[in-house]
Amino acid sequence: MKLHFPKPFKHRHPPVESTNELFEAQLTTSQRAADWFAALMGSWKFLITQSIILGIWAVLNVAAWLHHWDPYPFILMNLMLSIQAAYAAPIIMMSQNRQAARDHLEAHNDYVVNKKAEEEIRAILEQNTAQNEALIAIYEKLLNMEAGVAGIWPQPSKPLEPTKPTDEK
Repeated sequence: MKLHFPKPFKHRHPPVESTNELFEAQLTTSQRAADWFAALMGSWKFLITQSIILGIWAVLNVAAWLHHWDPYPFILMNLMLSIQAAYAAPIIMMSQNRQAARDHLEAHNDYVVNKKAEEEIRAILEQNTAQNEALIAIYEKLLNMEAGVAGIWPQPSKPLEPTKPTDEK
């Protein structure tokens, strides 16, 4: 019986690339700025700083005896916050859309990696099957050889017993 082993596995695919590097390479300056702005606006540092500024604004306008540039109900402050929100919302949405595109790229990369892994696992399983068949063939040959040798060599009349060690002091 001739043993058959599959040919060694050859990688027929390009190496896996980092989706982070691919995505960062295609960003424009304005997209980087939007991402930076969204990261800044979504931070505790921004929230605390803005809260402090709004608190100081309110205290100075309530406590100022001589000059109230924005008296209660703080219409100017509301206008400034509305302008900030009007510009911040679309910029943050642009950043979120880019994050969705990045997620799509990562999902595609995961798919490609999974296909490569499946191909390599299939090759490993084929190799294991061939090795199992080879081991069976070798075992059968050993049994045949053992049977042939048993016909030539005389068998002991009774099985050999293991000897017990003696205590010699």
